[in-house]
Amino acid sequence: MKLPVILVVDDDPQVLRSVTKDLKSKYRKSYKVLSTTSAQEALDLLTELKKKNENLALFLSDQRMPEMLGVDYLQKASVHFPEAKKVLLTAYSDIEAAVRAINEVSLDYYLMKPWDPPEEKLFPIIDDLLDTWQTGFIPDFEGIKIVGCQYSPKSHKIKDYLAGNLIPYQWIDFDNNPRGKEILRLYDIDESHMPVLFFEDQSILKDPTNIEIAEKLGMQHIPNSDMYDVTIIGAGPAGLAAAVYGGSEGLKTLLVEKRAPGGQAGTSSRIENYLGFPTGLSGADLAKRAITQATRFGIEFLSPHQVKEITLTHQFKILKLDNDSVIKTRSLIITTGVDYRKLNAIGIDDFTGAGVYYGAATTEAHACKKQEIYIVGGGNSAGQAAMYLSKFAANVYIVIRKDSLSYSMSKYLIDQIEKTPNIKLITNSRVKEVKGDLRLSQIILENIETNNLETRDAMALFVFIGAKPFTDWIPTDIERNKKGFLETGRDLISKPGFKKKWKLNREPFMLETSIPGIFAAGDVRSGAMNRIASAVGEGAMSIKYVHQYLAEN
Repeated sequence: MKLPVILVVDDDPQVLRSVTKDLKSKYRKSYKVLSTTSAQEALDLLTELKKKNENLALFLSDQRMPEMLGVDYLQKASVHFPEAKKVLLTAYSDIEAAVRAINEVSLDYYLMKPWDPPEEKLFPIIDDLLDTWQTGFIPDFEGIKIVGCQYSPKSHKIKDYLAGNLIPYQWIDFDNNPRGKEILRLYDIDESHMPVLFFEDQSILKDPTNIEIAEKLGMQHIPNSDMYDVTIIGAGPAGLAAAVYGGSEGLKTLLVEKRAPGGQAGTSSRIENYLGFPTGLSGADLAKRAITQATRFGIEFLSPHQVKEITLTHQFKILKLDNDSVIKTRSLIITTGVDYRKLNAIGIDDFTGAGVYYGAATTEAHACKKQEIYIVGGGNSAGQAAMYLSKFAANVYIVIRKDSLSYSMSKYLIDQIEKTPNIKLITNSRVKEVKGDLRLSQIILENIETNNLETRDAMALFVFIGAKPFTDWIPTDIERNKKGFLETGRDLISKPGFKKKWKLNREPFMLETSIPGIFAAGDVRSGAMNRIASAVGEGAMSIKYVHQYLAEN
């Protein structure tokens, strides 16, 4: 942690040197002692200290300075650091002004010149003032700060990206936290540029994209090689497992992810049925462990980037990214998983990111303190989110179309929900409409059996419904079923016209798609089990088939 600052101002260089020397001899191990002969220079310095996120513990100023009286200086200085203690250094003739300053600028003490010996006339006073300051001192957050509006979709997207990558940040709501306005004013930034990110090195990003943030954080965003043995698209559990095994078995492996490692599983606040973690862990933590493990084996991780095109050239697969970078790879594993299905309700698009969230329970939980919030969905993701949000919200309402959670939720979660008094179940119902002014404020529920409508106040609506495969970007000549999931292995053989397209003497490998050398694993694959453990297993298996494919080519 940075040392708090003691700032000394006196226009007499000899006196300044003397008091600075005494203070440093006593406090240099615990405080940074700065000094100047100019009150205006000191005021300018305070702005820089504020930008550097420094903490100022004590002002010590001479009273009779030609540039500015000490009392006037302290009054201006305390605007920047109002909690800092204020000491005036006076001659006998200035005692009356010092006494007035006790009321005018909340002066904490005045010291008479000379203060020799300091052990009797200086240090006991400073000790007492610094001890009092330390009692109320709360260190400021050291890391990324975001100033934005709580119900801004842009702000939500950035928070969700940082949270998904387990990057610590401090959220400062411009509308409800005076500090937001203070910081923008300090840096002379107009609020139209929000959200604004402030970094420890004093650099600033105004209304940035996730790619700009990734570049600033030093994350890889350009491939290092011209050719890879295997490229994995999607860093969910299946993709992460494939990366770990690809890297550990010596394949030149590239992993490409559009948001953050973990995929849909990464948004889970608590996973309690994953093998080897009896007390559970968050999806983001599981993903972070996996990506650390994979990179330790030498794989490259490219994020946040999305593959927008796949073409074939001889035996190679050519990938084009959203930034027009081109990747050449010998084999390809698609592990893009599924997205939450869009909620079919009137007005839903108007409030996405402004009170309506798909997943993102961990990102927005702190904004839900003592609020009435709603969850749509009856699967494990919805249950895990409800348990997590119940620690913050006044009440959490789970809205489901069926009469019970038992159709789609694990028993352990149902038991936990039943024991949590502020989680309430609304059965046989759907969200028909959402309303608000710039942000969500109400939802209209419809009872499926009676068609009765009910309007309820709602601060947030979290959606966890269904599984839509993320395959719209994939070339149409890769076979998929009616719902868009990729067909693999022996399931392809019965497809009309498949034998005309498949030109190899062997059948497709178990996880191989209709194009040789392109594999699918995890939830994006038709027939997948939709469990984290099975996705991890398929990701590991896919590397076995990649080896076999590379061996024959």
